[in-house]
Amino acid sequence: MRYFLCLGSNMGRKRENLARARSLLEAHGVRVLRRSSLYRTQPVAFERQPWFINQVLGVESGKEPGDLLRLVKRLEKEMKRIPGRRFGPRRIDIDILLAGRKVISEKALRIPHPRLAGRRFVLTALAEVAPRAVHPLLKKSARRLLSETSDRAVVMRIEGG
Repeated sequence: MRYFLCLGSNMGRKRENLARARSLLEAHGVRVLRRSSLYRTQPVAFERQPWFINQVLGVESGKEPGDLLRLVKRLEKEMKRIPGRRFGPRRIDIDILLAGRKVISEKALRIPHPRLAGRRFVLTALAEVAPRAVHPLLKKSARRLLSETSDRAVVMRIEGG
């Protein structure tokens, strides 16, 4: 199945954290097909923290969405992500944005990601790697969602993918 994942880090060596997350995903059989540029992004929701570096990956995996979620949570823990304040600082964050055209609404897993359409930093990177990827509930492409978002948080491209 094809997925889009968003990686983010705002603690420690941020670029290296993203690179390590990509390597760990690949070591566990998640094939990276596309990767966006790296973006320096303004924190959203809890603004008094260091800025993030974010990236979106287009990946392929034989894992079902729930299994992929368990894997990314295990990798976050392996990378020493410490549970803390919601939307607060973190060494690594790996979110499943889309899983093909699937819609899943469970307590532990919601796909598409519930905040996907309202976050400029996610939409910018997603529109870079898959401008025509369609949000299965809103029936709009990543490019269109980006053009319509009211989120004005700063998103700066800092390095090619």
